[in-house]
Amino acid sequence: MTQTLLTLAEIEALARTAHAAQTDKAGRPYTEHLQAVADGVRERGGDDEQIAAAWLHDAVEDDVLSEDWLREAALTGRTKDIVLALTKREGEPPESYAKRIRTTPGALVVKASDLAHNADPARLAVLDEHTRARLTKKYAAMRALLGLPPG
Repeated sequence: MTQTLLTLAEIEALARTAHAAQTDKAGRPYTEHLQAVADGVRERGGDDEQIAAAWLHDAVEDDVLSEDWLREAALTGRTKDIVLALTKREGEPPESYAKRIRTTPGALVVKASDLAHNADPARLAVLDEHTRARLTKKYAAMRALLGLPPG
């Protein structure tokens, strides 16, 4: 029996529901970040599997959806692989995380969009100076590990 895949609209609705109670570091609804990453993937020429992964890129890491849910979900294997590649593991060195993203087909464009939104000066401007400096350095280091041009 063939499983009917979730549509992008269904994936977006699912992600919005799963992350509904979350806010970002500036206190904004977390779903705004997911929308921005999905839009960024689309603008970078990403396909529907990558856009689906953009909506779900933090779901397992943030414990709003389980890895078991993802494994069983009506998603393509590529979308699942991208989401898992973008899921940081506790204690994992940034180099290992970056290598997994670089070697998972389709994952780099999703992470590039994620980093671009995270490092958006307008988003960072509302944070305290210490947090802004720490995150700016963190995002620049990850861009370098991924072989992306400076933000």
